[in-house]
Amino acid sequence: MRKLSEATWFSNAFAVCSGIWGKVSELAAENQCSRQTAYRQAAIAREALERRRDPRYEELLAEKNRLAQENCELWEAYADSVHFSEERQIEFAARATAMGVSLSQTQELLAVVLGTAQAPSRSQVGRWVQAAAQKAAEILKILDRVTRPLAVCVCLDEIFFRRDPVLVVVEPNSMAWLAGERTADRSGTTWHRVLRPFQNVELAVSDAGTGLQKGLRDWNAQRQQTGAPAVQASLEIFHTDKEAQPLLAANWKKAEALWEKAEACDRKVARHQQQGRDARGASAAAWRAWQTAQDAFHAAETEDAVWGRAKTAFSLFLPDGIPNTEASARAELQAVCPLLPGDRWAKVRRMLEDPRALTFLKRMQEQLELAEPKAALREELLRLKWLRAQFRESQNDAARLTSLVAVQETICHKLCPDWTTSYDRVAQVLQTTVRASSAVECMNSVIRMHQARHRNLTQPLLDLKRLYWNTRRFREGKRKAASPYKLLGLKLPDLDFWRLLNTDPATLTQQLST
Repeated sequence: MRKLSEATWFSNAFAVCSGIWGKVSELAAENQCSRQTAYRQAAIAREALERRRDPRYEELLAEKNRLAQENCELWEAYADSVHFSEERQIEFAARATAMGVSLSQTQELLAVVLGTAQAPSRSQVGRWVQAAAQKAAEILKILDRVTRPLAVCVCLDEIFFRRDPVLVVVEPNSMAWLAGERTADRSGTTWHRVLRPFQNVELAVSDAGTGLQKGLRDWNAQRQQTGAPAVQASLEIFHTDKEAQPLLAANWKKAEALWEKAEACDRKVARHQQQGRDARGASAAAWRAWQTAQDAFHAAETEDAVWGRAKTAFSLFLPDGIPNTEASARAELQAVCPLLPGDRWAKVRRMLEDPRALTFLKRMQEQLELAEPKAALREELLRLKWLRAQFRESQNDAARLTSLVAVQETICHKLCPDWTTSYDRVAQVLQTTVRASSAVECMNSVIRMHQARHRNLTQPLLDLKRLYWNTRRFREGKRKAASPYKLLGLKLPDLDFWRLLNTDPATLTQQLST
């Protein structure tokens, strides 16, 4: 009788225990033995294994089941967990602070995500933010050398932190925040130092602040010595309107008080008549009160209308669609100023009579002539631009304006078959014309929000916020999905705030030089 090897025994036992159909017959034929032999060998192997089983088998099996359950629970917890490494926590703290979230609020938010036990302390968050702010200061030193020469028009203003002014420079079309320097004063010398790096600026829009204007004059004097063209100074209209609004509101407040007084006189007349008393004296007093109230209302309406004329003088188009010019605006303001008499209107009159108030119209006319030299075509293109603007704003007259726009497009096509190219240039001039420093006022409102959240807004912290502002993308409006740096024309492969903040200064310098 042939003896089978141990390997054959184990292969036969495995075939039986596997439960695979046909495997026992196949292996028995291969090993030249019967199926009964294979089953017998499997029984012997099973008995041998049972005899040699570890006495801790049950204990080990229970441990194995417990570990399997624990492993399953850990995987479920991992699926619900957030991977929040220390590097991500530092990024979170830097971004939150740049957005205007205070350190205490940032620490509390981290505790929500990580749990109180795992969350960093407020002092640790402060150290992270301070380190990020120092990095931002170094990065901005490099970026400012490139971005400031890109600005052609700037809006200037200052905002105060406690007693220290922060001098703010904003490029209005891109909303790029190009300077935010906390200084000891706002003198002409300080403003001159801040403005000196802006080599290619052609127009500076600002209020009539003494130090700021002296800085502009010193800057122009220095540019004249180097042969650079002078910067046109434009007096923005935001503060002019801001000065006028309280005066107009006071008119209506006075008129409403006189109206209420006249109504009280009417009630007195009614009481006298109800009581059967002589009401002639009360009626005369009521008549005089109503005359005074009506005069006050007429005066308020008149000054409102006069101020409306003054505001129209600062429009790009007149109400009939004719493009506004410096000469026509100057004539309108000269007619308006005598209609605003008295000391209370003296400051507003000085602002309206200042030649710098209409610099934007002079510059706009020059730019339009460069955009389209042909006067006839330029006039029709401007008319088309105005009609399209009226169509967008119209609610009830869309059909008529649609026809007028179609007719005007036909006129432009007859004057120049390629009129759309000229139209784009003209529209670009109108779109980039800056009348007010509202862009920098917008930036000031953002800075004030940050000022309210931080006990001390240091220069590095200002730099961190400035870098974040310039790299964040706008969510809506005409600048949607673009960042201020991109709109300004800065060419970099990556304008993400965090990656830019952690870029090596030497690498960044090389990227900007290529």
